[in-house]
Amino acid sequence: MRHFGMAAVAAAMLTAASASAMAAGTASLTPTAMNPMVGGQAMMMSKDIVDNAVNSADHTTLVAAVKAAGLVDTLKGKGPFTVFAPTNEAFAALPSGTVATLLKPENKPALVKVLTYHVVAGRLDSATLMELIQKGGGKAELKTVEGGKLWAEMNGPKNIVLRDEKGDVASISTYDVYQSNGVIQVVDKVVMPQ
Repeated sequence: MRHFGMAAVAAAMLTAASASAMAAGTASLTPTAMNPMVGGQAMMMSKDIVDNAVNSADHTTLVAAVKAAGLVDTLKGKGPFTVFAPTNEAFAALPSGTVATLLKPENKPALVKVLTYHVVAGRLDSATLMELIQKGGGKAELKTVEGGKLWAEMNGPKNIVLRDEKGDVASISTYDVYQSNGVIQVVDKVVMPQ
């Protein structure tokens, strides 16, 4: 009984210390930690980017766009990739008709350009992004698979934002969703290339 009580106290202290470290920004998820839930579903580290994204209720528009663009095989590839994944709400915030227009077969090149602008080669988790931002004097320049640039910056002590080539800003709303072939950072806006 006494050992059980000590174990409970130790577990409570560990939980409190972990929560405190996360709140202070001194701890980050690692590929060995548990992934956050996305779109009400568990994201499995053993699955690739596409296999996890199709399970997220928050990313049905992104998945439809990836399929229409013919990028499924690419994003199921070895990688590693960092995908800044806009939510359905982010796509809905675009001007009326934008998504429907991009999904038309004749606009596939434009759709590919927009989607690949959300992908960076490598596994850039939040700790890596923060390190790059610090080394860059407050800003990290990221080269996208599309060939353009995104800039990662801090907005406060713990929030990373992306600035696109048009000057618009997207916040990362869910960090470090690790995949077998990279990492997803969920964003609240669709970033656009020039």
